[in-house]
Amino acid sequence: MIDYKWPLMKNTLSFSDRFNLAKFILTSDRYTQAAEVLKFENEWSKWIGSKHSIFVTSGSTANFLLVSAIKEKFNLKPGDKVLVPACTWVTNINPIFQLGLTPIFCDVNLENYSFDIKSMLKIKKQHRDIKAVFVTHLLGIPASVEDYKKIFPKAIFIDDVCESHGCFDKNGNKIGSDSLGATFSFYFGHHMSTIEGGMISTNDSDLYDLMVLKRNHGLARSSVNFAKHANRNPEIDKSFLFVTDGYNFRNTEISAKLGQFQLKKLDKFIDVRRKNYAEFVNIINSNSNFYPMNYNEGNSSFCLPFICRTKEIKKRVINLLEENRIEYRPIVGGNLLRQPYLKKYAKMIPNKDTINADILHENGVYIGNNQFVSKKDMNLLSRLINQLE
Repeated sequence: MIDYKWPLMKNTLSFSDRFNLAKFILTSDRYTQAAEVLKFENEWSKWIGSKHSIFVTSGSTANFLLVSAIKEKFNLKPGDKVLVPACTWVTNINPIFQLGLTPIFCDVNLENYSFDIKSMLKIKKQHRDIKAVFVTHLLGIPASVEDYKKIFPKAIFIDDVCESHGCFDKNGNKIGSDSLGATFSFYFGHHMSTIEGGMISTNDSDLYDLMVLKRNHGLARSSVNFAKHANRNPEIDKSFLFVTDGYNFRNTEISAKLGQFQLKKLDKFIDVRRKNYAEFVNIINSNSNFYPMNYNEGNSSFCLPFICRTKEIKKRVINLLEENRIEYRPIVGGNLLRQPYLKKYAKMIPNKDTINADILHENGVYIGNNQFVSKKDMNLLSRLINQLE
């Protein structure tokens, strides 16, 4: 195991967090989902600016639960098409076909790594029956959702914000505050940690209630409308009355307690990430070996991405990172249509046009950005990049 001087992430759980968690464990007799989960959900809703939030086991199950509820609420049929980006994390894509829908992949752009407008317009000509659009706000950069809605005005829009907590749109609103459904991840490597965990935020009360049901097996007693469900089905014991299909995506009081501790520090974490990212953009833009970067004021930077001009430059960058024990990764899943299990969907894209996703796949690499990255680290990075000239 490599002892990285600059790992992707360090432990966000402080001694104080762990001490207070230990105190909670020693003084509580309830660890399965209960009051602390609800408290964390309410605190998250207040922080995001949404009406409802629902705490689940991961960002991945958040995506699955959201898509499942959207399919039921809006009566989507098997095979209905959902527009997804060609470069994102796989659990943004998997729920689409796992739930019987059809993913239509769209190329991304090299400015905010979300949908490329020209590619969206091409896809619209071939697939006029897009029912939903699942937007990923990738690498902590907010996507231009309002522009996408102009192209697909009748589509259902939902947001994956799993690695972009606290990024905001052009109007200064946090992404997820006005979304039909927005997902977040609290995995170790993200902005804050509940060890494993995820959240869905929504302003649609009916959708929220449906997700609450589905999170807990479809049990009617989970619903705010429990009495109504029970009255409609008097022949069924109301203790075990199921009104929809569901899963066990509940999280624990322990994870919720961690979330409460972490949320108090999240704004400070994001501030450091933004400062590091601003400096990184200046470093990259002073070197012709990389595609230029725009500093998006609404960012909540997840990482520091190098989009190299050529594969050879990428190899040189990786050599420098390895020599200096700096941990790195590809740009998430790269072009997902080149992943073995998704190649069959490439034929559904006009001219198989994923040029920018290919650039990220072949020439992209990122290193960690977080509150532990120091000025000393950024100075080292600047010196290393200057060696490429």
